[in-house]
Amino acid sequence: MPTAMDSEIPADRPRSRAIYLLPNLFTTGCLFSGFYAIVAAIDDNYARAGFAVFAAMLFDTLDGRVARLTRTESAFGKEYDSLADMVSFGVAPAIVAYQWGVARLAEYGFVWGRLGWLAAFSYAACAALRLARFNTRTGQDKGFFEGLPSPSAAAVVSGFIWSASAWREPGLPGLILALLVTSCAGALMVSSFGYNSFKKLNANGSVRFATFLLVPAGFVLIAVLIAWAGPSIALLSIFGAYALSGPLSSVFRRSQRAQRRAAED
Repeated sequence: MPTAMDSEIPADRPRSRAIYLLPNLFTTGCLFSGFYAIVAAIDDNYARAGFAVFAAMLFDTLDGRVARLTRTESAFGKEYDSLADMVSFGVAPAIVAYQWGVARLAEYGFVWGRLGWLAAFSYAACAALRLARFNTRTGQDKGFFEGLPSPSAAAVVSGFIWSASAWREPGLPGLILALLVTSCAGALMVSSFGYNSFKKLNANGSVRFATFLLVPAGFVLIAVLIAWAGPSIALLSIFGAYALSGPLSSVFRRSQRAQRRAAED
C-alpha cells in the first residue's frame, strides 16, 4: 500500500546530473594531458611530453567507456571529446615535433626549416580532417577505422620524439627521420586504409582458442618490451606496428585478389 512518503517521490525521477560529469571529467583529463604535453615540450622536457600524450590516450579510452557504462552519452560529450582530441592528438604532437626537430632543422638552411614547419602543420591539419571525417561517418563499419586513429598517430610521433630525446645531437639524418615520421603519421590519418578497431571483441562471447591465447600473450609481450627496451621504445614499437598494419593489410588483400583473378583466368 502506498504511503504518504511514496506520494512525495516523483514517478520518473531524473538521473542525477552529477553522473554526467564523470565521463566529461575524463575528457577534461585528456585535455589537460595534451595541454601539459605542450608546456613540457616548450620547456624541452620531451620525456614528460611523451608520457603526457600517452596519459591522454588513457583518459580518451576511459571517457567513452564510462559514458556507455553509465548510459550518460550525449551530443555535448561527443563534441567535447572531439575538441579535446584535437588538442591532445593533433596540436600537442605537432608542437612536440616542432620544438624538438624543426628549430634544429632551420640551422641547416632556410629550405629545411620550412619543410619541418610544414610537416608539423600538416600533421595538425590531418588530425583535424581525420576527426571531422570520423564525426560525419555515422554508418561506417564499427569493426574498422578508416585511416589511422588520431590517438595512435599521436603515439607514433610522441613515442618517436620521446625515445629520440636521448640523442644528444641527432644530426641532419635524425631530424629528417623525425620529419618523415611526423608526415607519414599525418598522411595515414587521412588515408583510406582500414585499421582494426577491436570493438567487436566480446569478453562475454565465445572466441577461438587461438584468440584466447593471443590476449595474454600480447600483455606479456608488452611487459617484456617495457622491461627490456623502456616505455618509450615499447610504446613506439606497438603503435608503429599498428600504424603499418593498415598499408600492409591493404597490400596483402590486393595480392590475394590478384591471385584469385589469375586462378580464375
